[in-house]
Amino acid sequence: MSDITLTELERLGAFDEAEQTFQMNEEAFRVFYDQTARQVWLYLARMTGDRRLADDLLQESYYRFLRAGASFSSDEHRRHSLFRIATNLVYDHRRRARVGHAAIGERGEATLAAAGGDAADRIARHIDLARAMEQLKPRDRSLLWLAYAQGWSHEEIAATLGLKAASLKALLHRARGRLKALLGDPASRGARS
Repeated sequence: MSDITLTELERLGAFDEAEQTFQMNEEAFRVFYDQTARQVWLYLARMTGDRRLADDLLQESYYRFLRAGASFSSDEHRRHSLFRIATNLVYDHRRRARVGHAAIGERGEATLAAAGGDAADRIARHIDLARAMEQLKPRDRSLLWLAYAQGWSHEEIAATLGLKAASLKALLHRARGRLKALLGDPASRGARS
């Protein structure tokens, strides 16, 4: 994950007309970046399955966040806006590429073969989960990641993904069911998607 500074963004031209409307000084941005960059990068890496692409999309997310020059009512509002931008960038990338996620390759299989006992079981479960997540639709992947990896509430997820909070419980239930089916859970094989 690469760090980004306001100075670097200025060189990229991030402050043409947005410079006057941006509400954060460099120190406030640095604090915000330090608080959010790892979470956003992990989210992007899980959504794309590609660490290098996650690096690129992370920088593009902050660039677009700064370009928007929006004012926010709270830090949570600012964070949700950043995640929404990141989500949209992933969707845009998929639409342009029209290519599926990179599968777990030979490195994952080699790591599994080299590990022993409990470590091998843990790695195998991780690989199985990664493969199953890759097969889910992007919205399902986003819902599951934000709910269970980030620990967000239904209202936070709804605000970030542009969904109705009242529908999140059902959407998450269906996404969990699809994930269980992909993981081969016998109890979910008869469940409809």
